[in-house]
Amino acid sequence: MSKEEELFVPTGQLVEVNGHQMHIYTEGKGEETLVFMSGGGTSSPALDFKSLYSLLSDKYKIVVVEKAGYGFSEVTDTDRDIDTILAETKEALFKSGVEGPYILFPHSMSGIEALKWAQDYPDEIKAIIGLDMAVPAAYEELDINMFLVRLGALAANTGLTRWISNLSESDAIKYGNLTDKEKKLYKVIFYRRTLTKDMINEINNIKANAQKVKKVEMPNIPILLFSSNGEGTGFDNKTWNGIQNDFISMIYNGKLIELDSSHYVHSIDYERIAEESEEFIESLNR
Repeated sequence: MSKEEELFVPTGQLVEVNGHQMHIYTEGKGEETLVFMSGGGTSSPALDFKSLYSLLSDKYKIVVVEKAGYGFSEVTDTDRDIDTILAETKEALFKSGVEGPYILFPHSMSGIEALKWAQDYPDEIKAIIGLDMAVPAAYEELDINMFLVRLGALAANTGLTRWISNLSESDAIKYGNLTDKEKKLYKVIFYRRTLTKDMINEINNIKANAQKVKKVEMPNIPILLFSSNGEGTGFDNKTWNGIQNDFISMIYNGKLIELDSSHYVHSIDYERIAEESEEFIESLNR
């Protein structure tokens, strides 16, 4: 375990938020600040997004927020309702000296948080670029098996996950541009940050959180969505892309790009996403 301890060193800044430590990773400089927000249960957000943000950090300021129970952030017992999660994200950015307005890059479940942010604080958000992001309608259809989720958490807590080969091989490791050292670190973080208390509480709250967002008008800001082929979302291709299309049709300045890759699109189609994102960001200033 001491070998793991040596590797488990934060790559960014730790700030105290709501009585616990949160990890914020920053890279690059530029006029625009891109904030990457991880999907539910992603063990190492800072490494998970690296394949994509490494292609953008020469032009923009990159920020990855690791929520409580994720990556190098502390595991907590705090509420995981949408208002608490958003307040913690905002405070962590403030305490680490990262100022808005922001362009949000939410993956999966954090799409709900990104939309809430744009609804509640429209002046802080310039645009949203969704990485196969979830929208409220997705959680009306999705059946979440909490028994299986808790079973997975038990396997992680008892160390069983260490004995199942390839379980720690995330798409970022399989398809991304991580170095061997980063792959090793990702696995170390995976063993420590799989289905943590915070992640389980988040999953438990997600339907209620999505309903809160649904009840308020969608934000009037530019939104670009990258949509997967549905694999890994709990939906087939037609249903998933139908949900994404229905959502983007309500957005005045919205665009959807369908990709033929599974749910972690930013670990697979990162070159295309970087190119399209840059084009989209540059168009905001024209």
